[in-house]
Amino acid sequence: MKLFRVTCCLFILLLSLLAFAFVAVHPARAQELNPPPPPEYSCRAGANVTICQADVTFSYGPVDIGIVCGSGKSAFDIFDSATLKQHKIRYYDRNGNLARRVIHEDYTFGQWSNPLTGKVVSYTQHDTITDVLAVPGDLTTSTETLTGENIYRAGSGAPVLFNTGRQVFNSDESVLISSAGRSFRAASIEGDTTVFNDVCAALA
Repeated sequence: MKLFRVTCCLFILLLSLLAFAFVAVHPARAQELNPPPPPEYSCRAGANVTICQADVTFSYGPVDIGIVCGSGKSAFDIFDSATLKQHKIRYYDRNGNLARRVIHEDYTFGQWSNPLTGKVVSYTQHDTITDVLAVPGDLTTSTETLTGENIYRAGSGAPVLFNTGRQVFNSDESVLISSAGRSFRAASIEGDTTVFNDVCAALA
């Protein structure tokens, strides 16, 4: 009788472990996630939340970032290249709808360049991007908060451009909601292109 009870307990424990492993490794089968996470994410489901995480590192560039320095024949576009490391987290509510996502970013070997002269301005960047969805599952209702620092230097001199502090944007980053600190990104959204004068001069 005791042996039977022990066997039953072990069987129930095994079923519990299998169920836990299923939810931890395959939460998308346990509940529909909206929107579904990209394939690089690994998810774990809890009672009231599903958390999906991913670590990604990649290099890119040089790519034209759409900033034009100068005018006429002396005008040139700025190109960007860097290696980017991201730790990405998504939080889904009990209904499987995305409620919040966070991305921690670390840029190395970053530089803006002028392909016409070969001059470069190096930069470092460390930031955290947090999106909170007013309506879970609907990315168009998100508010994005950016915190951190992004510093550009020509050689070993003083910074020629930088982002610091905290900025809040709408879902497509076309509207600046609030800003604390110094941000060329916020200034450019508001139409102030003079913030790029020093970096343009360094690349000319």
